Amino acid sequence: MKILAIDTSNRPLSVAVLDDSMVLAAITVTVHQKHAEYLLPEIERLLEMADLKPTDLDRVVVAAGPGSYTGIRIAVTTAKTLASTLDIELVAVSSLATLAANVPVEGALVAPLFDARNQNVFAGLYRIKDGVPTAVIADAHTNITHFLEAVTEYAEPVWFLGDASHFADLINTTVSAATPKISPWLNLPQVATIGLLGQEMTPVTDVDRFVPNYLRLTQAEAEWQAKNPNNKKDNDSYVEKI
Repeated sequence: MKILAIDTSNRPLSVAVLDDSMVLAAITVTVHQKHAEYLLPEIERLLEMADLKPTDLDRVVVAAGPGSYTGIRIAVTTAKTLASTLDIELVAVSSLATLAANVPVEGALVAPLFDARNQNVFAGLYRIKDGVPTAVIADAHTNITHFLEAVTEYAEPVWFLGDASHFADLINTTVSAATPKISPWLNLPQVATIGLLGQEMTPVTDVDRFVPNYLRLTQAEAEWQAKNPNNKKDNDSYVEKI
């Protein structure tokens, strides 16, 4: 199976091309956030390096959030467009799970964090089972203190990844169990891992209706709900109501 893996859900832009478990080409760039400008050229370049055409692909795997609104939209829109035009499978992977997969320790508890500002985080808690991250605490947009309190209930060492350094003092004073020190590269998405995770997952059933996992309202949604308070519990898309 030939797979294109994409992640622009946060600062890094990461793309990889795989043939089953073999990584044919991969790139991660962290020095800019011009994802809209660079993503398609990098995909084209990597396919050329792998001696593949877009029509050779069988599946596109995308890190679909949580993370940056703009970054997620760019990756998911690109992935949906490729899946639709090439008539190939689309698989969505949690951006937090892809970080958790960086820890190759069986049974380890891993807490990937993305700083969502104002002492809030996108976070989840995962246990590594057979090399695959399995959610223990579901991905959420939450207050960092509340999340750490939930983590301490497990009374085990926890690998904190991503933007954990932004909350180092709070983590050290809240989590009593010793947490392993990590190498900086573990804080970056390993895009080949995204492809490998997506290889075993069920594809999206309706590519056109697939939406990213923002875990919080976009600004447009928040403004619409503020103007339409009676519809706050309505699960329908606000776009369809306008």
